[in-house]
Amino acid sequence: MANFRIDEQSSRSGLHPLKFSLWLIIISIIMMFAAFTSAYIVRREEGNWLEFDLPSILLVNTAVIILSSVSMQLAHNAAKKDNLGTLKTMLLITLVLGIAFLVGQWYGWADLVQHNIYFGGTGSNPSGSFLYVLTGVHGFHLITGLIFVLIVFLSSLKYKVHSKNMLRIQLCTVYWHFLGGLWLYLYIFLRINH
Repeated sequence: MANFRIDEQSSRSGLHPLKFSLWLIIISIIMMFAAFTSAYIVRREEGNWLEFDLPSILLVNTAVIILSSVSMQLAHNAAKKDNLGTLKTMLLITLVLGIAFLVGQWYGWADLVQHNIYFGGTGSNPSGSFLYVLTGVHGFHLITGLIFVLIVFLSSLKYKVHSKNMLRIQLCTVYWHFLGGLWLYLYIFLRINH
């Protein structure tokens, strides 16, 4: 019986199976958010749409997620150069910034509740519900990204992430940058359409 091994190079198609899987996941998330934002626009045009100011913390969160993308890229660059101390530090900073982003989202939701904007129930409005869904589903994906960063961080502590073993950090970096780009899209979309 043949002994199958997934190495870092690639499959016969030229793309590593895990990279291919990640791109399928990213494409499915893009399609989901395209559906959400399309539904947002269609529902808004139907009327009964409450206009309110977006929580100011969303702008702060935008800066936080951009900084986390920078720290993730610095971690990737450090792994390429076998600078393991910087790699660990930058992964830890990315984790902290990711958690700070989630805390900021929580405060954003608290701000909405303070202004009587609810997800559901008798006092809710579709505009508020959409905001909760868009930020909540993104937050869920950010949690999955944080788990991924944590796994890579723990692997780096065991010296399993370095210039000759880049797959984990490459996948994590692509996914993390995607989450940052997705947030920028959502924030700009909400600013324009809210």
